[in-house]
Amino acid sequence: MKTIDIVVGFDQREAVAYHVFCQSVLEKASRSVRFLPLVYQSLVEYDETHADGSNSFTYSRFLCPYLMNFTGRVIYADGDMICNTDIAELWDMYDGDKAVQVTKHDYLTKANKKYFDSKNENYPRKNWSSLIIWNCGHLKNRVLTPKLVSDKPGSFLHRFAWLEDTEIGELPKEWNWLATEYDANEKAKLIHYTLGTPCFREYRNSDFSSDWHTTFERTIQGMSKF
Repeated sequence: MKTIDIVVGFDQREAVAYHVFCQSVLEKASRSVRFLPLVYQSLVEYDETHADGSNSFTYSRFLCPYLMNFTGRVIYADGDMICNTDIAELWDMYDGDKAVQVTKHDYLTKANKKYFDSKNENYPRKNWSSLIIWNCGHLKNRVLTPKLVSDKPGSFLHRFAWLEDTEIGELPKEWNWLATEYDANEKAKLIHYTLGTPCFREYRNSDFSSDWHTTFERTIQGMSKF
């Protein structure tokens, strides 16, 4: 049975979010899982030239096919998420005819600011790139070298402009449910705290925050003994 590979966005300023997300995946996974944290300083061949990202993995996420040696498949997920069901369900949605599969959000944000006091602007295909099933071996994805990702603007990368629309597969919205931006949904399989993870004081009591806090408590369970 193949191990499920997941690349997860990591930013030291919200490191706890990464660990809580991994905890939520591991608790429910029916297959072995292998995590690769997307840590900027470990990407020795990549030079981050963009100045408009709200976190350290805003652009490096597009290196996933490169990091997987342009073979196989991998899931990419932002670190500000929790998974409420078996990640194998998402893994099994893989379509080898598509270069990527994403949730095709079509919305206008409810907030003009988000975590770290960053601007939260509307733009085409907003949040499509926050959860991706990558077909790393797809020929079109071979253009995603460290140099190209460093050189290209966000409008090119986050809109998947190197692909034809027919090469972008669709994932159910329940697999990238945007907290606060979308209404409550008990059937949400993956909750995305896109405006701010509840680890931040100003988002501590935001929508779906109880899901995050209960997972956090399980993550640190037993720490009081040390």
